[in-house]
Order: sequence, then structure tokens, then C-alpha cells
Amino acid sequence: MALTLRSSISFINQNQTKVLKAFDDVLSKVSFPKTNPSWCLRAKNSMQEAHVTQENNHNFNSEVEWENEKVHVPSIANNHCNSMRVPVFVMLPLDTVTMGGSLNKPRAMNASLMALKSAGVEGVMVDAWWGLVEKDGPLKYNWEAYAELVKMVQKHGLKLQVVMSFHQCGGNVGDSCSIPLPPWVVEEINKNPDLVYTDRSGKRNPEYISLGCDSLPVLRGRSPLQVYSDYMRSFHDRFRDYMGNVITEIQVGLGPCGELRYPSYPESNGWRFPGIGEFQCYDKYMRASLEASAEAIGKKEWGRGGPHDSGQYNQFPEDTGFFKREGTWNTEYGHFFLNWYSSKLVEHGDRILVSAKTIFQTSGVKLSAKIAGIHWHYKARSHATELTAGYYNTRFHDGYEPIAQMLAKHGVVFNFTCMEMKDKEQPGHANCSPEGLVQQVKKATKKAGVELAGENALERYDASAYAQVLSTSRCDSGHGLSAFTYLRMNKRLFEGENWRHLVEFVKSMSEGGRRQGLSDSDSCGTDLYVGHIKGTKKQDQEVTLV
Repeated sequence: MALTLRSSISFINQNQTKVLKAFDDVLSKVSFPKTNPSWCLRAKNSMQEAHVTQENNHNFNSEVEWENEKVHVPSIANNHCNSMRVPVFVMLPLDTVTMGGSLNKPRAMNASLMALKSAGVEGVMVDAWWGLVEKDGPLKYNWEAYAELVKMVQKHGLKLQVVMSFHQCGGNVGDSCSIPLPPWVVEEINKNPDLVYTDRSGKRNPEYISLGCDSLPVLRGRSPLQVYSDYMRSFHDRFRDYMGNVITEIQVGLGPCGELRYPSYPESNGWRFPGIGEFQCYDKYMRASLEASAEAIGKKEWGRGGPHDSGQYNQFPEDTGFFKREGTWNTEYGHFFLNWYSSKLVEHGDRILVSAKTIFQTSGVKLSAKIAGIHWHYKARSHATELTAGYYNTRFHDGYEPIAQMLAKHGVVFNFTCMEMKDKEQPGHANCSPEGLVQQVKKATKKAGVELAGENALERYDASAYAQVLSTSRCDSGHGLSAFTYLRMNKRLFEGENWRHLVEFVKSMSEGGRRQGLSDSDSCGTDLYVGHIKGTKKQDQEVTLV
């Protein structure tokens, strides 16, 4: 049986190869190893449907012809031990849906999903951007591109995690495209700049609406909380038939980058690693809240603004009066301010999750929330970088237990980043300890009785990073992971050695972290080989699935 796939989308950057034709003009071949029983997948062109049929024969080869490339994809056996198995998801590209509201490179996406399925991946994750879906005006939602993606994911037998992305894309580490907030929201921000977070020097950050105005009708008669709720309800109503079977998790965006935190280290405002960042409490709504809190305890002078000696974005803790070893952070004033600042953040998450729980509680999906892995200056007493982000975590105060307890109250999964990082890989002057941070979070989530899931913070393709995730995922390392989402699907992921590492990682995660190496060929039908045939034209060509 044969599978023929034609596509008008090139799988690689045209500027890099200069010679690859549009995929409509390319004929490629994919060979699958023998399986028992075997399956034939026929993928027709965009005007036809895909069909899956089971064959009675025991020897089967399915071929897709591509010019200048042969990809051997194994049939990965998943003999999962359900009690220890950690399902692996893969994040889709940030621009999976275009600014025009259509699915980006659908045929390339289809081929990539087929490859991920063959590797044993559980599913994929996609951002449902507020700035794209409600772009045309208040309560005017366009879910069509996402509907196309959901059907495609279902066709390949994968699961889907969907992020309710109420933040802007662009201006942070790893942001490869720009997706602003909805135009009508930006108009309101232009009229009232205090709608967004502001630092001590007055710099505004348009990534996310300030939590200071959560309950105020500042968005054309609706509050941000109402807007988020209406958005989630619209999604639920549009995709109710896929909830619990295809769509298995909703990650509720709670801040910049979808994380429950303040935008304290924005590259767009000049921050560079490993700077401590700055407090984001200077819009009029946050200032009013701080002033009221200070007056309530008879300390009116404490409500005039944030700490005056907390430094600037790119300073180090010891450069400041507030964060240095014996600094103001560990005084009565410091405790007051940090309690207020962090409590506002937890309350913000709580309010949105109350709404999300009401909307999705009978739909059969999990809810999750993402917490940032801010590991630099973790070894300093003050943990300055965590403090500016809103996590009141110091040598003497646990900042993750209150968050874990809040999520546990709603049955929401605690999704944490930087699972791939090792202390020894970090620059010494940055006082990093991602491993210490992960262990602290594992203890906090175990104590609160909340599920813990993980992500890698940066793009990594090496065996060392995967080994670190395997190590932290196991239950015997404190509190095991319920799932792991890999950042991110792109053309590099499908390159030979990178792809081998991913397949090996997925297999190991399915077997409770027991590592099994993959050989360099697929002669036994269980391992992976990706080889590229040299081109016969002007120069060699290499094609990847993405």
C-alpha cells in the first residue's frame, strides 16, 4: 500500500536552502518498518479525506515519495507502566495560527503530527491567542483555525493541551513572532496607560493587563476578569464535543508568557540575564491598592510606592539596599511590601481559576497553571529575582507553598519550567540553582497535594537535558511529574540526532524513567534512523518536517 502526500508548503526555510521547490512540486518517500498487525494511512490532497485501514498481512511498507529525502520512522511500541508513565506533549510553534486567522502551513503541520505520533508522543500544546481570536472586537470570536487544528490532532490519534493565552507574544526570551493584545484592547490601553504594568521609572509593559484593575469595567464596560471568563466560555461552547477526548487539558493564562507572575524581567524594557528585574507596582491601580493596605495597618508612609532602594533591571542583589544580604527585604517594611505584592498575585490567579473551574468543571479536561522557573540569584539570601516577579521566596520564607495551596484548592495542575537545567551548566556569577528550585517546588506541591507537571524553559535537543528531565520526573526524586511538555516543535527537532534523542526520551518517560538507548538504524523496526539523500541539482539539500 502507498501513501502519497502533496503539499504547497515547504518544510524548510527557503532562504536557507535556496533550491527547495514549493512542496506541491516535491515528491518524497517515507518508509515505515514492518509491523504486526500493520496499518495503512492514506493522506490525500487538501480536497480529499484521509483514510486509515487495517491490513491482514503481517509485512507492510507504507511509502510517501519525496524528492531528495528518505525518512525512516519506526513503529514505537509503548508498553507503558501506567503507574509510572509520564506522558510527553510537544508545544506547537507560536505562530501555528496566523495573524489572518488561518492555520499556518497545514500540510507541514499534518506531516509533523504524523511523525510525533510515530514517536509515541501523547499530544501537542497550542496557544489560543486572545490577540487573534477576539481580534475583530469585543465578544467577536474566530475559532476556525483552531477547529481545523483540533480535527487534525484527532485524526492522528493525539491529545491536545490548549493555553488560554491572554498575554502578548513578543518581547521575551524565545518569542519568535509578534502577536499583540486585541486591537480594541490596545486602543483602551492607549487611552488609559495605567491598564498595564508599570515600573518605578514609568516604563509601561503592554504584555498583559495589570491585575490592579481585574474587577474594574475598564475594557469597554467589562472587567478583565469578565473578558477572560467570556473568552473561556466561548472556547468551551465551540469545542464541547472534543473536551475530554481530544482536548484533555486547558492551561489558564495568568500573566506574561502565560505564567502567574509579574513582567519583572522584560527584554523589551532593557532587561538582560542575570539581572534582578524590577517591581511592577506603579500603575495607578496597584498604587491605590498598596496605599490602602498600608493605611489599614497604620503605616501610611509605606503606601507611597514600592521600595526606593530596589535597584534597576540589570543590577545584582548586592548592588542594592533592598536585596543585599542584610537588606531591607528582611525588615518589617520589607515583609509588609513583599506580602502585599505576592498576595495580590496569588489572589489574581485564584479569581481567574474560580471562573475557569466553573466553566470547565464538567467537561472532562484538566486545568493547569504555569509558574516560572526563576533560578538566577536563587542562592542569594533574598532570592531577588523571584521577589520582583511576585514569588515571596527567600532564605527564610517559602514562596511556592501559597501558590501550590491555591492551585490545590481548585484541583489545578502546577506546571513548572526549567526541568531540564543543571546547576553546573549555569554561569557562576549568576548564583543559579535550577535544581535546588525544582526540588523546593516538588516539596511544596507534594505537601499541598497538587499534581506537578513540567516543561523545559529553553530549547534543548541534547541528551544531557533529556536526562535531567528524566531524573526530576521520577517519583523517587520527591514528587513525580504527571506530564511533561517539550518546548518546542520546529525544524531542528526533526533533524537526525535531535529526533533520535526525542524518541529515546519519550520511550524512557513511558517506562518510568528507565533509559534505553536507540541504535543508528531501524533494521529491527524499533529504533530510529533519519537519513538524507543528497540532491542531484546544484547543491545538497536537507529537508525536515515542520
